[in-house]
Amino acid sequence: MTQFDLLVRGGEVVHGDSVSTADIGIVDGAVAEIGPEVRGSARREIDARGHLVLPGVIDPHVHFNEPGRSGWEGWATGSAALASGGGTTCLEMPLNAHPPTLDRASFAAKAEIAAASSAIDFGLWGGLTPDNLDHLDDLAGCGVVGFKAFMSSSGTSDFRHADDATLYHGMRAAARLGLPVAVHAENNEITADLAARARAKGQVGARDYLASRPLVAENEAIGRAIALAADAGCALHIVHVSSGEGVRLVMAARAAGVDVTCETCPHYLFFTGDDVERIGPLAKCAPPLRDAPVRDALRAAVIRGDVDFLASDHSPAPPSMKTGDDFFAIWGGISGCQHLLAAAMTGFGGHALDPVTVARLLSGNVAARFRLRGKGAIVVGNDADLTWGRIVNPAPLAADRVRYRHPASIWDEVAFRYRTVGTAVRGTIVVEDGRLTDQRPGRLVRPFGLQ
Repeated sequence: MTQFDLLVRGGEVVHGDSVSTADIGIVDGAVAEIGPEVRGSARREIDARGHLVLPGVIDPHVHFNEPGRSGWEGWATGSAALASGGGTTCLEMPLNAHPPTLDRASFAAKAEIAAASSAIDFGLWGGLTPDNLDHLDDLAGCGVVGFKAFMSSSGTSDFRHADDATLYHGMRAAARLGLPVAVHAENNEITADLAARARAKGQVGARDYLASRPLVAENEAIGRAIALAADAGCALHIVHVSSGEGVRLVMAARAAGVDVTCETCPHYLFFTGDDVERIGPLAKCAPPLRDAPVRDALRAAVIRGDVDFLASDHSPAPPSMKTGDDFFAIWGGISGCQHLLAAAMTGFGGHALDPVTVARLLSGNVAARFRLRGKGAIVVGNDADLTWGRIVNPAPLAADRVRYRHPASIWDEVAFRYRTVGTAVRGTIVVEDGRLTDQRPGRLVRPFGLQ
């Protein structure tokens, strides 16, 4: 009989395109056996009967802001929050760390801090700005998963937005290096002009901010990024698409042969511009939350399968930066990595996503797009990245279970129908019975082929 390090018994396991009752045997951090009645002994067994067992969530869009701005979040708290929500891997953005990840030295500094304190595995995005075009080869050598560019102001002075020339040259370099470019797609000239005009008139409320970032500014930038990427032969990823129109632009480009994918975030599926007025600064983000008809079209795109994956865009800030009378001056970011899986399992607009679809949107598609070997699915030979939880009577996540450094979020009053009970990263249990263990097994992952 096999000696396993860990046996997860009797759960409803999501593997492939099906869900079935099975045991999972784990040896040396990898899935060694899956079956209805795995025979063998183990150093540790988990009784998962009555629980759904999913591949660990891979959140491809988080800002943990360390080094330099650990007071905003930090690797210890950010990774703990994501693990508590079923996450086993994150891809962390090059900003809002200080310095941002723009060269070999800044990559090394961030990777060292993450390896010392992360509860989960992590990949790192490199930046693409006017200031670091000469460092893209070095970043590729370090193992970045891709390059992130802002087509509008990032909100921080140390990460400048990429003009068209920067994108033109950066995308050519990315194509040569075999790495994708991810873009925050908003037209900087439109958004900056509208914001300046509104503030000059003293129009600084929530609706004034929403009006300064119209849908056309996002869709124009999506189209421009697609055109530049198609010309360069570069793989392109559009982050946090906020509308069904944006998704249609991506689908049309893909049908024409462009290598382009997109993500959206649960907050764009749950909330609207009216909620920004009601909730206030906790609901400010960019692109902004849209009105109900736009949100509903985005929901339909997700249901049709046109959106490649869901990401949290976890972008926290201290409470002092999420308050004030001038909505333009308030930090634009939403905390959400711990709530990502619960939101997907809860569904939206009366539509609940099935577990196989959730696993695809939160794990499988992400691993495939960013070439994360051994991640994204519960199959023999893969890393034993698992999360298990159960369907519950809908209720908000209890305040004492929220692991963000600054717990208040847009999700505080949302009733979720799913609760994470446990999470294992390469077979190491980091969350048990809903509570964190003291394990910090996180390590750097690089795209397959660049290991």
